[in-house]
Amino acid sequence: MPVTQQTAGVTSELAARFADLELVVQPTADEIPTVWVPAERAREVIGHLKSEAAETYPMLYDLTAIDERTRRHREGQPASDFTVVYHLLSFEHNCDVRLKVALQGEMPTLPTITGVFPAAEWYEREVWDMFGVGFDGLPQRPRILMPPWWEGHPLRKESAGRATEIGHLQMSPERAEQWQEMLAFRPQEWGLEELADDPEIMFLNVGPQHGGTHGVVHIVVALRDEEIVRCVVDIGYHHRAAEKMGERQTWHTFIPYTDRIDYLGGVVNNLAYLMSAERLAGLEVPERAQVIRVMLSELYRVNSHLLFYGTFAQDIGALSPVFYMFSDRERIHDVTTAITGARMHPGWFRLGGVAEDLPEGWETLVRDLVAYLTPRLDDYDALVLGSRITKARAKGVGRLNTAESIEWGITGPNLRACGLEWDFRKKRPYSGYERFEFEVPTATGGDCYDRVWVRSQEIRQSLRIITQCLDQMPGGDYKSRQPLATPPLKEPGTMHHIETLIDHFLGVSWGPIIPPGEACLGIEATKGNNGYYLVSDGTESAYRNRIRSPSFPHLQVLPLLAERLEIPDLITILGSIDFVMADVDR
Repeated sequence: MPVTQQTAGVTSELAARFADLELVVQPTADEIPTVWVPAERAREVIGHLKSEAAETYPMLYDLTAIDERTRRHREGQPASDFTVVYHLLSFEHNCDVRLKVALQGEMPTLPTITGVFPAAEWYEREVWDMFGVGFDGLPQRPRILMPPWWEGHPLRKESAGRATEIGHLQMSPERAEQWQEMLAFRPQEWGLEELADDPEIMFLNVGPQHGGTHGVVHIVVALRDEEIVRCVVDIGYHHRAAEKMGERQTWHTFIPYTDRIDYLGGVVNNLAYLMSAERLAGLEVPERAQVIRVMLSELYRVNSHLLFYGTFAQDIGALSPVFYMFSDRERIHDVTTAITGARMHPGWFRLGGVAEDLPEGWETLVRDLVAYLTPRLDDYDALVLGSRITKARAKGVGRLNTAESIEWGITGPNLRACGLEWDFRKKRPYSGYERFEFEVPTATGGDCYDRVWVRSQEIRQSLRIITQCLDQMPGGDYKSRQPLATPPLKEPGTMHHIETLIDHFLGVSWGPIIPPGEACLGIEATKGNNGYYLVSDGTESAYRNRIRSPSFPHLQVLPLLAERLEIPDLITILGSIDFVMADVDR
């Protein structure tokens, strides 16, 4: 792959600044500049890129690892048992850089970068939990995704990938009591030693089962009178091994699993995964399939935002809006069911396009839905945003500025509520979004009210895009005819000749063999930026399937938003973030 101008710029600068280091540049399918750096100097290089480089990269977009020990295709890469991968993002220059660190040994370590990027704490804890790679200087905390009694590190290749590889769980009363005790909250384990013996402090457990937490999450707040002094977020209760399953399933059989990540985002989850897979496979999606994908994605964006809108109102004491908006969500489900055959989890996008063409009568269904929803939005805004209760509970509460949002990895509507007009559909158009006219709503306060307002306006823009899809739907194929498109289209004679039938059967059951390589393409999902970092080793499955979900960094910022406020403010803030725990825990 030729070195792009962007790649040449950042790699040349790093080579000049760190002339004493032997830097290795790795070409990748996504053309993101990818540079290998020594473990002992990684923190220094990352600090340079964040604040000193000619083009600074102020956001830690992702941090993960790869177990390289069974990988076959690593041509041109340094020897490595485990690789830690840092993905940095620059909004100002609209570019990325990926740094890699090669590690040797069974339980390797490298210096933490939490002093450079505070958002790295959860990512580094996750890497240790999943891979056993440690970070020197990282505060000792309980496991982040796995329960405290878990033995081993699940994303290592020797770890079992199927329940059939593990014996039946025997839950004796003694074991149940022991595990229950291990789940108890101990302030010292969370760095709260100074508060543990303070007689004025009361520790209050919010969740893991609590309506205001929007999922199974455990939040411990240290209260002094009514004030939240400290806040601890304990996640992992909804962890379902999505990345492990992504490395077990074939490239196309993993598609339905993506629906269960942000389970309110529907086909938007499919699109984030497929774009990276299609880049690795060299697949070009037909124009008609691109527009169909956009239309369905925006329908699910409206659906997700309506649920957020209604439940936020419910969180702060207004019950009627959630019933109105859930009723309207059912109207959207009626349309998506008619098109895809399913409501919330259609799994309808495919490698190279979509599962089937639009059904007869689809245009009338979608046009009637848009005509119905458009005037309803004015009523909702008056009912929720115009309410004096909403203004009293949300304005000035949970405020974030743009610099803080970037520092903590915030993307999507939560970032735009701080005033930064950044939307991947505009800045890095994909699936033909460049053909559509729409605005990017922004606010300036960065508080709970602004986060709600931005999403209310995004619903209108989504309906605007859907209308253009109706008016501009092109003809042609709904799926690519390239060999790696899966499942393949049935060619004439498929059901009449054994050779073509066998070929079609293998394409459907085994799926494609995607060439070796690496790619990560981000999209504007319902809750922020979503991307799949996929590594192919030239087989029918992903060697590494990393899910960069927006809710993970969004929930990590909760202590910054809630401390010094009160419990009712905590519930308001949680509602305004718009996270899904399956999107956090994966």
